[in-house]
Amino acid sequence: MTKLEQVLNPAAVLTTGDRNGGSRSDHLPTEVKSPPAEARYTDTRPTRRGFLATSAAAGAIGLFRLGAPSDAQASGISPQPAKPRAATGDNAIRPFHIYVPEADLVDLRRRIAATRWPDKETVNDESQGIRLAEMQALVYYWGNGYNWRNIEAKLNALPEFVTTIDGVDIQFIHVCSREPNALPLILTHGWPGSPLEFLKVIGPLTDPVAHGGRAQDAFDVVIPAIPGYGFSGKPTDPGWNPDRVARAWDVLMKRLGYTRYVSQGGDHGSVISDALARQAPPGLLAIHLTMPATIPANLVKGINSGDPAPTELTAPELRAYNALSTFFGRNAAYGAMMVTRPQTIGYALVDSPSGLAAFTYEKIAEWTDSDGHPESVIGRDEILDDITLYWLTNSGASSSRFYWENNNNNFSAAAQKTNQIKVPVAITVFPGEIYRAPESWSRQAYPSLYYFHEVAKGGHFAAWEQPEIFSIEMRAAFKSLR
Repeated sequence: MTKLEQVLNPAAVLTTGDRNGGSRSDHLPTEVKSPPAEARYTDTRPTRRGFLATSAAAGAIGLFRLGAPSDAQASGISPQPAKPRAATGDNAIRPFHIYVPEADLVDLRRRIAATRWPDKETVNDESQGIRLAEMQALVYYWGNGYNWRNIEAKLNALPEFVTTIDGVDIQFIHVCSREPNALPLILTHGWPGSPLEFLKVIGPLTDPVAHGGRAQDAFDVVIPAIPGYGFSGKPTDPGWNPDRVARAWDVLMKRLGYTRYVSQGGDHGSVISDALARQAPPGLLAIHLTMPATIPANLVKGINSGDPAPTELTAPELRAYNALSTFFGRNAAYGAMMVTRPQTIGYALVDSPSGLAAFTYEKIAEWTDSDGHPESVIGRDEILDDITLYWLTNSGASSSRFYWENNNNNFSAAAQKTNQIKVPVAITVFPGEIYRAPESWSRQAYPSLYYFHEVAKGGHFAAWEQPEIFSIEMRAAFKSLR
């Protein structure tokens, strides 16, 4: 993790009473309950008395550097340095705190200002890619108006942790509901998203009463970063494919003390949730998908080749066929690059902020339910939060490698072996997704499908775009499993 400080964040492990009084987004929970008693946080958490003693000692001798105290205060948390205790093996769960050195932000702005722009596109639409004027406006704001410290403070106001699984550090957010029977839920992001996609649903999921739901609808929420993404570690050996990540997710949930849980994902998260369901570890109750793999085997070749649709398809099936054919024929070059040469594209993504922004913003614009204007549903600063996270963590290449590891058709039922899934499956179709999975294909692909619903708004980044609808879907999809 280049130049990023990971330090103990005592506020993340204090009781609810210690955390009250901070300023929070309307979507964040009003109260954060301590993790389950059986969770093994005691590997690194000092006692209250010991914490105060080590804090005073560390402050007196200056052992720890704390970054940007003003940002921590703005988030309602006042982190103090605490001397870390020796972990008892690799199962330790350590509190996590984010501080990006100011020099890194200065360097980012310098690079943005030095952007060498290409000549203007020769068409009046996006058929050649994001238009020059649109990118120049976004990047100018990135270098002159955007402030990373805002999202840094918001993240540090949440309980963040890191633990080592299978030799790689997994960084995650873990917010427990105040409701005693909350259902544990692990949420998995994709590309070009990140755990930031889920920040606006933490409140509605963990505190449903405050957001129009019922106490019995509550979830405990775990939001990990896929290895190679965000603040998780970067694998140094091959093999971190969806199956390996899925196994790590089960280890994480069990390490947190959960004996039963559900999984949700879109994009990579759907593929990982599929893998988890195929493995069917004890305690996994069900999965929920927003980008399911439903293409029937007999249609894969025609879609990939751009062949005309078979005449016997129903209207929803024809719509899906044509959307997927257009995607593979005109809009999937990004994936082909990452599947085949992640290291090569990585040089551009980690060296040029404007190149990274263009590469990722294009897909955010294309895949949101926003008529090509994602700021209208997500917000410009939130989009730049995500892009900046990729930049500051130097994860352009490491995140691309997940495509190389997966190297599969994420929409094909046969490729994803969905017929092997026996765990109950729920699907919500958002209209702005890359394709709208037809119910007929979905039931054929997933024999254990028990919930299928189409909603009116939202796209590929469902929780990010429509947090209220997404939260309602989580409650409805998993209601029967409580």
